[in-house]
Amino acid sequence: MTDSDKTPVEESDDVAGGRVRLIRITMVAAACGVLIGGVGGLFRLLLREADGARSSAVESAKEWPIAGWVVPVVLVATGAAIARYIVRLVPTAAGSGVQAVEERWRADTLSPHWTLLPAKFVGGLLAIGSGLALGREGPTVHMGAVIASVGARRLKLDREDERTLQAALGGAGLGVAFNAPLGGAFFVFEEVARTFRIRLTVVTLVGCTVAVTVSRTIVGDHPDFLVDAVLTPPGWLIFFFAVFGLATGALGVVYNRLVIGGLGVVDRFSRVPPEACAAVIGGIVGLALWFDPLLAGGGDLLAQQVLGGGIAFASLTGYLVVRFLIGPLSYAAGTPGGLFAPLLVVGAVWGALVHGVFDPVIGDLGGDPTALAIVGMATFFAAVVRAPLTGVVLITEMTATTNLLVPMLVSCVAAEFMATWLRGAPIYDTLRARLERSADATDPPS
Repeated sequence: MTDSDKTPVEESDDVAGGRVRLIRITMVAAACGVLIGGVGGLFRLLLREADGARSSAVESAKEWPIAGWVVPVVLVATGAAIARYIVRLVPTAAGSGVQAVEERWRADTLSPHWTLLPAKFVGGLLAIGSGLALGREGPTVHMGAVIASVGARRLKLDREDERTLQAALGGAGLGVAFNAPLGGAFFVFEEVARTFRIRLTVVTLVGCTVAVTVSRTIVGDHPDFLVDAVLTPPGWLIFFFAVFGLATGALGVVYNRLVIGGLGVVDRFSRVPPEACAAVIGGIVGLALWFDPLLAGGGDLLAQQVLGGGIAFASLTGYLVVRFLIGPLSYAAGTPGGLFAPLLVVGAVWGALVHGVFDPVIGDLGGDPTALAIVGMATFFAAVVRAPLTGVVLITEMTATTNLLVPMLVSCVAAEFMATWLRGAPIYDTLRARLERSADATDPPS
């Protein structure tokens, strides 16, 4: 019987059933939001403590200038190796996890096992906390999806509702990672599901709101980056931001190829234990950590200093080159950890560098690099992930800055255009394709 053949009573029953179903899934989203808010908030808090402990260890090692470099090298190598061993036990814990959430939405793959949650939590702490240049958002996105899936199965929701919850709570995990509830929601609509539906929208907004509210009780209610008031650039500079976006789009294509290329290089050493490969990568990162703590880790401290104008122009090129390479290198280790946070740092440094080059010529870019660094973060995100609205909303929330919306939008659209013109695939599309190819493998690549 088709919908047109239904009687008014049957249609009324369908509407009532739909309302009950929506209320039920929304209540589950709120409950799961409490859980990912608590887990994600604790994850952030422990990472903050790990950053402090790592910095203290390196500072103490400076007292032995000849052999002190061994401390950070061993520290990061050990953390990376143990984190990679956890991936051996739970293969789905490798890498970001965003591509797995997207694959679950598109292909309706098997639901994740609950063991993925502790594996992602502990593995992420070890990998990121020891110093690998990885982001906290990948693990929290994946943990949010796991909590949603387990909750949906326990409450006997159907597979469609489980998929919806996984996408929504994955976005809640992103919101918790960056204290950005709207950024998490837009991530679901633009990147994971690539659609706006009433049901998905309601569930996502509820999950993100509850999760971020809970996490703020743990890590505090303040933007991720403290930024002084930024002057609105004059309107005629819109052309400059468009050109900046085109250049950043090309840079994003190169970055994506480095990420995939790094994974491909590690794949060639299939006979070498993956923990050994991770340890070697960790040792390289540890050596960079010895020379400058800002070169390793998720990069929040470096981004904050760039946004505050605290990095000398002469140092920006070095930071850009090293952070541009060390992010893909760290991801190639195959440990739990995301891509977002490291690429935001690259965008900030890139924007500040461009400001230092062109401000003496143009003169209207402002006295400090903050504005262009903020635009650079959103634009590089758009170039790599190819989700411009998510990038704009995310960076606006993270910096509590609203008067740069027009420059960010223009620059992000230009970056999207250039990346498309260069035939550069969005990073998570490529990673998802790798995931599909390795679906039958015992230890799939990240």
